[in-house]
Amino acid sequence: MCVRVVFNCRQLDYPAACNALETLLIHESHLTTLWPQLADSLLRSNITLHLDPTTYSSLSSTTLSNPLVRRAGPEAFDTEHLDLELSVKSVPDVRRAVEHINVHSSHHTDTILTSSDVKASYFIRGVSSADVFVNASTRFADGQRFGLGTEVGISTGKTHARGPVGLEGLCIYKWVLKSTEREGSVVGDFARGAAAGKTYTHRDLKGKEAPF
Repeated sequence: MCVRVVFNCRQLDYPAACNALETLLIHESHLTTLWPQLADSLLRSNITLHLDPTTYSSLSSTTLSNPLVRRAGPEAFDTEHLDLELSVKSVPDVRRAVEHINVHSSHHTDTILTSSDVKASYFIRGVSSADVFVNASTRFADGQRFGLGTEVGISTGKTHARGPVGLEGLCIYKWVLKSTEREGSVVGDFARGAAAGKTYTHRDLKGKEAPF
């Protein structure tokens, strides 16, 4: 599962897409099992690997001799490569993974590959990103796949539209108010105990045009 999903996230056909994988975090328990196999597969697909000290030292000398294997610089985990490149770092647990993501991620889309529902729940609740997935490719982060129609943008902010944005997400409101009172309307008329004794009434307007 991990190999399949990671390769789809990295998008060999379109690595510059905004929902492509830029950083891979590996649990340290997989450094001698899954990681060497995954690293060799990535290298066979001509993906340059920027490795932290732990993931680097976990590979064989033969793998390290590949010119596509590089030591990660201090900027590696804040870089959007937009190419067949991937930064890789090991973490001791899901808490440290979430901490790393919240500091270094673009907050666009992040996914966790795990068989633990407890860890998946912690990840979903802890990661502050527009899209958070479990055992699924980041390529699902797309307006069309979300049922929003053609995607016209992506927002990683925390107010108004967030995540893939379709036409509806770009709409703004225009509030129109027309008084039917001969003397005009003032808010004091609607205050408790006011002589006018008016109350607010809210209802949905039917039709596509204003009723005046």
